[in-house]
Amino acid sequence: MSNDPSRRRFPLPDRLIEVVDDALTGEVLLDEALKMMKQSEKMSVGTWIDLMSGETWNLMKIGYQLKQVRERLCKGLVDKGILRTEKRNFLLFDMATHPVADGGAKDEIRRRVRNVLTQRTVVLPSSQFLPENLEFRYTRTISMICAAYAANVLENALTTLGHEARERAFTQTDELLAEYSQWPFGRKATSTGIGANISQVIAEEVNGAKDKELQLEVVAACLNVFTRLDSLL
Repeated sequence: MSNDPSRRRFPLPDRLIEVVDDALTGEVLLDEALKMMKQSEKMSVGTWIDLMSGETWNLMKIGYQLKQVRERLCKGLVDKGILRTEKRNFLLFDMATHPVADGGAKDEIRRRVRNVLTQRTVVLPSSQFLPENLEFRYTRTISMICAAYAANVLENALTTLGHEARERAFTQTDELLAEYSQWPFGRKATSTGIGANISQVIAEEVNGAKDKELQLEVVAACLNVFTRLDSLL
């Protein structure tokens, strides 16, 4: 987030962001987004999300829209060995599909989601997808869950739960999104009794990275945009 004290007068999605480190991430879509943001004038979090998702009606900004996002994401997962590419015939046409090749990643994500949304004390085991030394392990996981919720795909990870457990999981997600879509993060006692330790572990992550609070403010701003998606669609 641009380090301007006056930014606090504006809602999180309206605050300007800037690139302070243009080192490539190794992810094609992220690097493309980084390049566009580096070369552009400063714009707000909400504006960038609108532009890159193709939701803008501003023809002067159409060049900022990321192209073929789904296909390029799939290709990246193929390169990582998680998906594979197959050709399937649909009527008169052969189309590329990308079924799961390594179910380990999918299973790990499902377990992690259910852990956060069903356990009173949340402990995230180390894995190849979430190593113990990875920075912001809990903050990343909460962000992933909130993003899946906003995209209406969270239920895919909760299919093994009973009806009541699934309802409690969605209530918990509502509460997580509400608390981590503000800055500073503010975690209250949950009405579901789930994730009682989340406030503490995320506070420890934040307190251990005081030099990165502006980056975490951008995370909160993105989650804040997610809270408004239903009203925008």
